[in-house]
Parts: sequence; structure tokens; C-alpha cells
Amino acid sequence: MNTQAEAQDAASGLHAVRAEVLSSCRDAGRDPATVTLVAVSKTFPAPEIVPVLAAGQRVFGENRVQEAQGKWPALRADYQGVELHLIGPLQSNKAREAVELFDVIHTVDRPKIAAALAGEMARQGRNPRLFVQVNTGAEPQKAGVLPETADAFIAECRERHGLKIFGLMCIPPATDVPDPHFALLAKIAARNGISGLSMGMSADFPAAIRQGATHVRVGSAIFGHRSLPNEA
Repeated sequence: MNTQAEAQDAASGLHAVRAEVLSSCRDAGRDPATVTLVAVSKTFPAPEIVPVLAAGQRVFGENRVQEAQGKWPALRADYQGVELHLIGPLQSNKAREAVELFDVIHTVDRPKIAAALAGEMARQGRNPRLFVQVNTGAEPQKAGVLPETADAFIAECRERHGLKIFGLMCIPPATDVPDPHFALLAKIAARNGISGLSMGMSADFPAAIRQGATHVRVGSAIFGHRSLPNEA
């Protein structure tokens, strides 16, 4: 596929997803301004992201700190107002770089990460918005606190580490109907006084919007399919 066609496809994908977000909000009786579309640009090189930036998208999600470091400083120099979200697992030894680069971190999932982020945020004077990842399906291969321990972990983040928890994030099991997982995440958030809900990807974001998602993470529906597992 040539560059012009790729640009047209990515821009068309973005417009189609935006239209579906608007339609889903309308069907759910929600204000579209309450739902942030995070365009998941993980694995895609800078030239394939540029058409989406040129079409006006400014909120993007990346899985890996090192990959984001390699492409986003230059893109941000050319396009103002970019908000960058870390949506993949974070190693504690990457906390410094994560706090430097990202505006939102969706994957706070253990005390060691909470402590590392608290230390770096204090040192750098930066305060990325933090989401706690909840493993709603209790899948052993996935990161995230279990639903039954989420309340205690949120309290630990707040009371021990002084962190403000902006939201919760989940990735339902691929074989499950997603709605119950989204509803569970919303219930945990409500009882902990948390407003942000990062849930829903390309295949299920309309369901997430019905259940109250404030952030939907959409990759393949915008950029096309990638040959990696756990596509957004």
C-alpha cells in the first residue's frame, strides 16, 4: 500500500470511529464530550501516525516506554497539544521515563509501581493522571489487581503513597461478553469515588460507552490490523 493510500485509510478510520463514538453516546444518552478517544498507535511508526495527527487527533496510547521515546518527541515538536497515554505494562525501572513522557498512565497495578511513580512525580514535579488496572477476569497471564483487592490497593495508593487515582482500567477476557466486566469496573470506581473509566477497545468500545467509559482505547479500527496479540 502506498503512503497516500495509508494516509487516506488512517484518516478514514479515525473519522469512522469518531462517528461511532458519537452514535454510541447518543444511544446511551451521554454527552460525547465525556468520552475521550485514545488512538492506540503502539507498533506503528511515526509516518503512519502523522495522517491521524493531521486529521486532528491529539490523544494517543502507547504500550512501551522505549518505543514512545523513539517517536513522540519529534512528533510533539511538529504537532502541538498532544496528550500521550501509557496503556501497556510499566516496569518500575522505567518509572522515571514514564513520568517524563506520559500525561496519563493507565497501568498502575502493584505497590512497587505505585511507590516508584510517587517518588518520580515528587522529584520531577510532574503529575500524570493515574489509572489503576483491574484484572476483571482474574486471568493469570494479565496484569492488574484482582477485583476483590482493588479497594485495598486504591487505598494504599492514596494513603501510603499520596497518589491521586484518576481512574480505573480493564481489558476483559477476549472470549467473554464485555458488558459485565465494564459494569464491574464502574461499580468499583463508584464506591471508591473515582470518575475515570478506561475501558473498551476496537471490538467493544460501544458497549464500554454504554457502561460509562470515559476513555476508549482504539487502535486497529483506526490504523489497521497489526500482527501482534492483544490488539486494541
